[in-house]
Amino acid sequence: MLGIDVLDVHRGLMSWRRLRVLVEHLPPESHTMTALRNQLSDEELAEQADKGEPEKGRWSQQDQLLAAVVDALRRVEYVLICANSEKRNHPKPPEPMRRPGAKARPVKQSLSDAQAERLFRIINGGAA
Repeated sequence: MLGIDVLDVHRGLMSWRRLRVLVEHLPPESHTMTALRNQLSDEELAEQADKGEPEKGRWSQQDQLLAAVVDALRRVEYVLICANSEKRNHPKPPEPMRRPGAKARPVKQSLSDAQAERLFRIINGGAA
C-alpha cells in the first residue's frame, strides 16, 4: 500500500472500513495475505482446499496456472513413457506440484513380501 499510512486510522483520517477494504484487496502473494494464511488451522486450510479457491493461495493466478501446466506436462510425459516401455519399467505416476497452503499427501504404505504372505495365509484359512 504505497503512500498509505495505516496510522491514519488512529488519527481519524481513514475509517476502519477503508483499511479492511485495502487489506482484503491486497495481492494473494503479499506478505500480509501470506501471514494471514499461515495462521489458519489445519481444518480451515482443508475447508479452503475443498472450496477450490486458488485465488486465496499464496501464489498469484499466473503462478497457479503455471503450476497446472507443469502438472499436465508431467502427466503427458508419464503416459508417453508408459506407452513406450514394458510394464515392469514404468515409473511412479507424477505427484502434482505442491500448492501453498496445502499439505503433502500421505504416503501409502505397501505390504512387504512377508506381510503379503501372512495375509494370504489368513485369507485362505491358515493360522495367523
